[in-house]
Amino acid sequence: MNFELTHIQQSTLDAFKGFVDRRVMPAAESIDEKAEFPRELFKEVSEMGFFGMRYPEEAGGSNMDVVSYSLAVMELARGSLSLAAACTMQSLMATYFLYRLGDDEVRSHFSAALKGEEVGGICMTEPNAGTDLFSLKSHAQVLDDGFVLSGQKTWVTSAPVAHFFTVLAKADKAEGISIFFVPTTLDGVNVGRSIEKLGVKGSVTSEVSFDNVRLPKNYLLGELGDGSKYLREVLAEIRIMTAALAVGVATAAFEDALQYAKEREQFGKPIGKFQAVKMNFAEMSVQLETARHYTLYAAAQSDAGSVEQKDAMIAKLYASECANSICDKASRVLASYGYAMEYPLQRYLRDARFTLIGGGTSEILKIGIGKELGL
Repeated sequence: MNFELTHIQQSTLDAFKGFVDRRVMPAAESIDEKAEFPRELFKEVSEMGFFGMRYPEEAGGSNMDVVSYSLAVMELARGSLSLAAACTMQSLMATYFLYRLGDDEVRSHFSAALKGEEVGGICMTEPNAGTDLFSLKSHAQVLDDGFVLSGQKTWVTSAPVAHFFTVLAKADKAEGISIFFVPTTLDGVNVGRSIEKLGVKGSVTSEVSFDNVRLPKNYLLGELGDGSKYLREVLAEIRIMTAALAVGVATAAFEDALQYAKEREQFGKPIGKFQAVKMNFAEMSVQLETARHYTLYAAAQSDAGSVEQKDAMIAKLYASECANSICDKASRVLASYGYAMEYPLQRYLRDARFTLIGGGTSEILKIGIGKELGL
């Protein structure tokens, strides 16, 4: 797998690397400690065109390839997984269905989201329905002039600051899942308690309830019952994106630990000179490079129109597991300092857990890969 980057891909990488070094990394500790939505940096990311990278120029985007997008995601996650999680939600899951299925009114909110003027979120998970979307209890009653939406959602990224949601629910007269556009200003939309998390604290998350929310007909995105079909269209890219998030945070942990190993001296020499430490870094390097290459391979396959769900699942599974392993090994290099709040290793270690969940848990992905193998 040879990844000689094109001029555009290299320019994208350089631009986001410079932005992350200059603006994101100095703010990452504060984002984590305050556990607040990083509004200023979110806006700056929008000004870099990140939210529109995967959309065509006529829709306000830049029509960039998945490899370029993945490289940008890796860099944002290297700086702050909180910021990266909020931005990737905006750039993909929160806006894709508006662009793909919305009318002019709905697309006006899509356009505002690409500019960072509005924040979106997707409401999928429920208290008793996570991976099993067919167990959703949220329901849309079909009326002659629209719908009445009711239900309870949880783990909604960016909910406390959102202007609109994409909501998955079951509806009358349809067996499958349907997708609805729901502005947060509508009566009956209630953003509930915030969920305090172990990591990615700046990616604010809340419960959301819908209490007999009246929706006009055009707020149905696509056809009744076809939500799963539309979700599958973008599922592989969601998993590639999550793999890129994992590679980013793992890179930060690896680089910090490597710098520490070169500077920290014990018994008269840098600890990186000791065989045990070298072996530790060799293992981390193999994991990191393999995860990065497979993620970019899956991204390149997506660009070529030949990506398979199995490739996306492998990329996400391997990268997320490696990220957590690398963050753990890196913290051990720092020994007691890896446990200290004054060093960022503890943040990487906490944040990396997020990548094990988003885009499907490791267990679900293993089952999915097994099915792809015909088992």
